[in-house]
Amino acid sequence: MSVLLIAPYPEQRRRELEQLLGPVHYYPWTELGRARTGTELLELLQRIDARAVIVELDEVTEEVIADHPLDFIGVCRATPVNVAVQAASKRAIPVFRTIGRNVQAVVELVIGTIITMLRHVRQSETWLKGENWIDQFGPYLQFQGSELHGKKVGVIGLGAVGKRIAKLLEAFSCEIVYYDPYVEQSEVPAYQALPLEDLLAKSDIVTVHLPSLPETHGLLSLTLLAHLQPHALFVNTSRSSVVDNDALYELLSNKQIAGAILDVFDAEPPGPREHALIQLDNVLATPHIAGASHDVYHHHAAIMNEQIIAWLKQSQVETAEPIS
Repeated sequence: MSVLLIAPYPEQRRRELEQLLGPVHYYPWTELGRARTGTELLELLQRIDARAVIVELDEVTEEVIADHPLDFIGVCRATPVNVAVQAASKRAIPVFRTIGRNVQAVVELVIGTIITMLRHVRQSETWLKGENWIDQFGPYLQFQGSELHGKKVGVIGLGAVGKRIAKLLEAFSCEIVYYDPYVEQSEVPAYQALPLEDLLAKSDIVTVHLPSLPETHGLLSLTLLAHLQPHALFVNTSRSSVVDNDALYELLSNKQIAGAILDVFDAEPPGPREHALIQLDNVLATPHIAGASHDVYHHHAAIMNEQIIAWLKQSQVETAEPIS
């Protein structure tokens, strides 16, 4: 079997693929600098006559699936939004995913930026680089912050990322409360399940880890966000669509909450509306990089290879299903 591999893949894992499947044609999207369109992908598949494709961001459209025979599609991400999963399902083409590939990367950025925000790291660095340190003890008083230790942290969405964050926050003696209608209290007895409005009203820090689904779209509305405490820190590194960001802007610009850490935006790259939010002095913003670590490539390649091995052995493999 000939495989088109356009997801970034470490050399060792590529050699494993070759041993499992045969020739691997490696054209990572990172060398092109952008994701390929469906038309570009189809041309490449047909040129090398590949019977399988492994992508990260490139578009596997209905036309690709209809016009080129594939034994499987690999997607190096948890949610295959760039793949026409329904079209693949109709043709009995399995779609393998790499659930959990960037969990650690996201968790580390979340905790790191929370501490950065609580301890006024950015402001003190800017102040110091501006050659403002004249009085020996001035910065000690000016930049006194808060510790993460002992804070009540509300986790909205207790999936892979949410659970890992909650576990690591235990080391800071944080009290964990959560909202997730799909996770029973008995599954996580160390944490307290709360209705969403209660979680927002009682938490010092709220961190959001929800998928983009019809039922989560706009879930965190102005009505709910208004329950946040004045000293609360709001964190969203999951999907922008789950939050009413106009409402969030209103709360932040009026200093009704202490601050926000945002890695995702309604428009990416941002437009004027997003920049208005990003440029607030109580917002720490990053350009959708929570999952962007070099280690993620190693993680997704290892998970993908395990999926393929299981498929070759005719073991049960969890594949992506069409969203009804």
